[in-house]
Amino acid sequence: MITLCLDFGNTRLKAAIFENDHFTEELYLPDDSPASIEKLLHTFRPEKSILSSVINHNTEMEALLSSKTIFHKLSSTTKLNFFNPVSKPETIGSDRLALVAAAVHFFPENNNLVIGLGSCITYNFVNQYHLFLGGSISPGMDMRFRSMHDYTAKLPLVQASWNFPLVGYDTKTNLQSGVIAGMINEIEGFIGKYSDKYSNFNVVLTGGNSAYFASQLKNKIFADSNFLFKGLYALSELNNCRA
Repeated sequence: MITLCLDFGNTRLKAAIFENDHFTEELYLPDDSPASIEKLLHTFRPEKSILSSVINHNTEMEALLSSKTIFHKLSSTTKLNFFNPVSKPETIGSDRLALVAAAVHFFPENNNLVIGLGSCITYNFVNQYHLFLGGSISPGMDMRFRSMHDYTAKLPLVQASWNFPLVGYDTKTNLQSGVIAGMINEIEGFIGKYSDKYSNFNVVLTGGNSAYFASQLKNKIFADSNFLFKGLYALSELNNCRA
């Protein structure tokens, strides 16, 4: 059984292929046109598909996926493997739902904090009783670099460098240290606050550059750049059942 999982974020449009329950391949889409989706369907011939989208995507692709596969669009009406007691579930991003679903699927007996590194950093906490209690959202790395450039008169737009010095010696390295070391300290601070409050505590770091940030943290954490896709697959299995 082949399953196509689609993750449309603010920065990239991505897809993953699962053969039964095994992650086999990740791809980047040039756009959200029906032609791009048709190419995926022709190449991999999936029986099931699921979409997580936080953008205003081309809705024609949904009709195409529905006609060629058993399709599910992740939303506030999706059947979940956890409880969502917030007052307005429709306001929760589908990407966060997928991350929490993966945490419950792989670590069902733990209090889990899933940290997603994307356009924004999301902190998603689901307790050992499978209650998704919420979390926090802060600017991601690219957003931090760009905001300092866009909202000042003279600061340049610089790129990340993993060899940045703690004590910056020019404008570029000062910005790199402020953003990257600042993110490391922020993440460690949140982990520390949660671990002080909850026992049987587990942390998952996922998204772009998760391996680098995991290596810089003092706490023992689980890093998996494909964690969101694995959550999408779990939710596809739960929702994409034939009547």
